[in-house]
Amino acid sequence: MKQSDTCSSLPQLSLDGDYILGGLFQLHEKYGVTDTAADTENRKPETFQCHRFKFSSASYQQIQVMRFAIEEINNSTELLPGVSLGYEIFDYCSDLLSYWAALDFLTQKGGGAIPVWNGTSYRPKVISVTGPFGSSQTISVAPLYMSEMIPMVTHGASSVQLSYKTRFPSFFRTIPSDKYQVEAIVRILQQFNWNWVAFIGGDNDYSRDALTVFQDEIRPANICLAYQDTIPQNQSLIGRLFNNIAMFNVRVIVVFANVEFVIPFIQKAIDLRVKEKIWIASETWSMNKELIKKSQIESIGTVLGVTVQRHKDLRGFDEFINNTVTSRHENECTDMDLKERCGQICPDCISTSAQTIIGEDPTYSFVIYSAVHAVAHALHNTLQCGTRNCANSEIIAYPYMVTEALKLVKFKLDNQSIEFDENGDPPAHYDIVHWDCKYGTCSNVDIGSYFTNPTPSFHINETLIHWFEGTKAPVLQCSSECKFGSRRVQTGFHACCFECEICSDGKYINHTADPYSCIACQKDEWARNGSTSCTKRTIEYLHSDAPLVIFLMFQASSIIVISIAILVLFLCKKDTPVVKSAGGRLCFFMLCCLSMSSISVFLYIGKPTEAICTLRNSVFIVFYVACLSCLAVRSFQIVCIFKMAAKLPKAYDFWVKHGGQWITIITTTVIMLFLCTLWIAIEGPRPNQITLYSEVILDCTYGVLPIFYLIVLFAGLLGIACFSFAYMGTDLPKNYNEGKSITFSLLIFFISWVISLTVHLSTKGKHTLSVNPFSVLCSLYGILFGYFFPKCYIIIVTPERNTAAYFQTAIQSYTLQPR
Repeated sequence: MKQSDTCSSLPQLSLDGDYILGGLFQLHEKYGVTDTAADTENRKPETFQCHRFKFSSASYQQIQVMRFAIEEINNSTELLPGVSLGYEIFDYCSDLLSYWAALDFLTQKGGGAIPVWNGTSYRPKVISVTGPFGSSQTISVAPLYMSEMIPMVTHGASSVQLSYKTRFPSFFRTIPSDKYQVEAIVRILQQFNWNWVAFIGGDNDYSRDALTVFQDEIRPANICLAYQDTIPQNQSLIGRLFNNIAMFNVRVIVVFANVEFVIPFIQKAIDLRVKEKIWIASETWSMNKELIKKSQIESIGTVLGVTVQRHKDLRGFDEFINNTVTSRHENECTDMDLKERCGQICPDCISTSAQTIIGEDPTYSFVIYSAVHAVAHALHNTLQCGTRNCANSEIIAYPYMVTEALKLVKFKLDNQSIEFDENGDPPAHYDIVHWDCKYGTCSNVDIGSYFTNPTPSFHINETLIHWFEGTKAPVLQCSSECKFGSRRVQTGFHACCFECEICSDGKYINHTADPYSCIACQKDEWARNGSTSCTKRTIEYLHSDAPLVIFLMFQASSIIVISIAILVLFLCKKDTPVVKSAGGRLCFFMLCCLSMSSISVFLYIGKPTEAICTLRNSVFIVFYVACLSCLAVRSFQIVCIFKMAAKLPKAYDFWVKHGGQWITIITTTVIMLFLCTLWIAIEGPRPNQITLYSEVILDCTYGVLPIFYLIVLFAGLLGIACFSFAYMGTDLPKNYNEGKSITFSLLIFFISWVISLTVHLSTKGKHTLSVNPFSVLCSLYGILFGYFFPKCYIIIVTPERNTAAYFQTAIQSYTLQPR
C-alpha cells in the first residue's frame, strides 16, 4: 500500500499525537437496509459505500467514548505526562468493505508501504487497536495485527476463541469471555428449574461459540436443549423457527445473537403473536433501547437478560458531547471529499444531536473507556513514566512492548480493578436485568448479578420480576419432577423427558447422584418401597437386659429352686407313702433332670455361638427325655400293679426282680444321647443369620434335618407312650392315681410344642426367638405342677393323707368297686 493509497478516517475522528490508537467501530450496520442496497454492495464490492447501511447512533456514541477517554488522558498530569495520544477511527461496517481501513493501521508511522516486521525497528501507524465490536469481525481482522504483535484491546468481541493465546497472542478485551456469560445464563435456568430450553443464535462466531459452551455447561446442570437454530437473514423464513419451537413445546428461549439478528426475530415474534414465553437475552441486546420500545413487546412474555456490569455515567462525558456537536461543523467535509478514501462517509454523524448520543445505551461505555485506559497504563509503564514526567524521553515504545506491558497491567478505574488473566480476559462482572413492563411501557430493572472474582457469586431477587402469569416463576420442564423415592424412566432422546417409577422394597434412589436408577441396599440394610435411603437392619437376639428375657431367666431359675426344694422335702419324707407312691428314688432322678433341662433356657440368651447352638437343644432334649421315660415307666408300673399283675404274674415278677424300670429309663436316655451325639458329629446346629425385612435374626440352624426329625420323632413317640399308660390308669385309687397328673403334664407338653411349631411356621421375627424357651418352661412347669405339686400339697397341707392306713383304705375301696 503506497502513501497515496492510504485511507482517511471520518471527519472529527482523527487526532495526531505521539502515539496513535486505532479504532474500528461498526458505525453503519447491514441490518435494516433495503435488499436493493445490499445487492448493490454484493455486485460492486469495489465501491466502498458503508454509508448506505443503517447508521448506528449507539456505535457513534461508543466512538465518542473513545475520543473522550483519550482527551481525558491527554489532559491528565499523572498518566503519560508529557506524552500525547492521538487516534484514527474507521467505520468497520463489514470485512469486505472495511478491509483496507483495517490494513491502513499497519502502514509505517511517517508514511510508506507495510514492511516485514523484524521485531525491533518496524513502527506501525498505531500503537494499539480498539475494536471491532463483533466476534466474527474481530476473528477476521485480528490475524493482521497478531502477526505484528500489535495489541488489540476490544470492548465487544466476547467469543471464547479469542482466549486461545496461540492464535491471538496480542489480543486483550475488557468485556468478559462468553464462557462466563453462558455460565450466568445457565445459572438463571437453574435458579428457576427450567430444563427444557431452545437456543437461537445468529450466523456468526459469537453465537456458534456460545452454543458450544452452552451445550457443555447444561449437561452437568441437567438441562436439555430441546431445539437450536440459527436466525436466517431472510426474514420471511424466521416464522419456521417459531413453528419448530411450538412443535417441541418449548417455552424458555435463549437468544444469543447480535442485535442485527435479534431485532427481526423479536419483531416476527410480535407479529406472530407469540405469547407466554421466557426470553433469556445475551448482553448484545438485553439493554437495547430500540427493542424494549417496540410496540406490544410486553405481549411476548417475560424477558430476562445478562449485561456487562454498568457504571455511573462517565463524569464530564455529557459536556464533551455538547462541545463536540457544537464544534464539528467547523471541519465538516462533503461526501465527495471522502468518497475515494476507503468510503469513510458519514452524513448522519453531522446531523446526530447531542441528546441522541447521550441518550443511547451506555452498556459498553465503561468497557471502551477502560480499554483506552488499559493501553494508556501499559504505555505509561513501557515509557517508564512517573507521576510528573517520563523518565527517558528517548525511549520509543513499540507495539510488542505494549503487549507485554498489558499482561501485567492492573489499576483501579471507578472503583473496579482493571486487569487481564493469562488469556487476556478480564474478571467477569455481569448484571442480571428484567424487562419490567407496566401500562404498555417497558424498562430495564436490575434484579441480580454474577461475578467470578474473587469467587463465583450469583444472586437474583425474584420479587422484582413481574411474570407473564401469576406472581411466581412458571414451572417450565419437559416432565414434572418425580416424587421422592421414584426414579426417572427416560421416554425419549432427552434425559429431561421421563416417566416416574417408584423404587421397590430393598432399593432406594439418590436423586442427586443418579435420578434414573434404583440402587439395591447392602445385605445388612433395608428400605421400604419409595425410599431415598437405606436403613441398617437391626440385629435381633435375646438380650439379657430385655424385660422378657429377665422373665425367662427368672422362671428358669425358679424351676431349679423349686426342684431343689421339692428334692429336699422328698428326702425328708422319703419313707412316707406319698413319696413312695410317687416313685421313691425315681423322683429324685426326675427332679435332677428337670433342673438340668431348665439350664437350656439360659442357652437361648445372648448372641448364639457354635458351642451354645450345639448345647441348646441337646441339653433340653436328653434330660427331658430321661424325665419323660421316668413318667412313662411310673405310669406303666401303676397300671401293672392294679391291672396286669394278676393276669401276668410271671412277667410282672421278672420286671420287678431285674429292675425293669431303670433298664427302660437308661435305655431310652442312652438312645437319645446317641442320637444327639450322632447329630452333632455329622452336622450339628450352627449360628445362623436370618435376614428379614428390617432385621437380622441371630439364631441357630437345626443341623442335619433327618437326624433332627428322628430325635423329635423319638421324643414324640415316648410322650405318646407315656400319655397312653397314664390315661389307662386314670381310674386307679386316688392316692395311686397319678395318671391324671401325668396326663395333665403331657397335655401341657404337647400343646406348648404344637404352639411353638405353629409360630415358627407362620411367622418370622425377633418375637419367635422367645417361643422355644417358653415351650421349654411350659414343659418343665407342666411336670412340676402336674406331678409334684399335688404330692407336695399332701405332705405339707394334708399330712393325715400321708399315712399307710389312709392308703390301705383307698386300695380296699378300689377293690370293692364293681367291675
